[in-house]
Amino acid sequence: MDVVVENLPLYLEGFSVTLLLLAVGGIGALVLGTVIAAMRISPIATLRVVATVYTEIIRNTPLTLVVIFCAIILPILGSELPYLIAGMIALAVYTSPFIAEALRSGINGVPIGQAEAARSLGLGFSQTVSLIVLPQAFRMTIPPLINVLIALTKNTSVVGGVGFVSELFGVGRTLANAHGDAVIAVLVGVAFFYLLVTVPLGFLATRLERKWVVQR
Repeated sequence: MDVVVENLPLYLEGFSVTLLLLAVGGIGALVLGTVIAAMRISPIATLRVVATVYTEIIRNTPLTLVVIFCAIILPILGSELPYLIAGMIALAVYTSPFIAEALRSGINGVPIGQAEAARSLGLGFSQTVSLIVLPQAFRMTIPPLINVLIALTKNTSVVGGVGFVSELFGVGRTLANAHGDAVIAVLVGVAFFYLLVTVPLGFLATRLERKWVVQR
């Protein structure tokens, strides 16, 4: 494990980039996924169709292709986004349909009578969704949402694998190439840092589920 200790600053640098990708990509996915989920239940047919098509296309497209499109194809088309920003956008776009579907399952669990009562009080669709439906849907879907974020944590490795960002996986790849006789130790070090994120998220999901989840 000497190679891990000696290169700890590199691991920490890559780990910080991974956390940045997770934070920005996760927030972007939550915002975009919430919008898509609301569009899926919109009374406007066009919005429902657009959200459904978006969800099916992105959800069934490999993440590698999404990253390549954002990081390589877009610059060819004239985009000047830094690769790191492009990677964040790719992660947010790819993850958003999974967020949307998790939220939609929670929305379906909210008693329809509550939405009808809100409308009878004069609330519009956007008010009903934002004030009545979505808060309950989020609480119902805490474990699935955190599981999506756990998957996102691991998916950040694709950004490092495809491009030139020295996130955790990219650092591990560089060290493995430089220390061929210590590949196992290098990969164990990479796995350790990923576990620093995924294991606490798993415990957080269990804790929040017990504390906040609304019974159907």
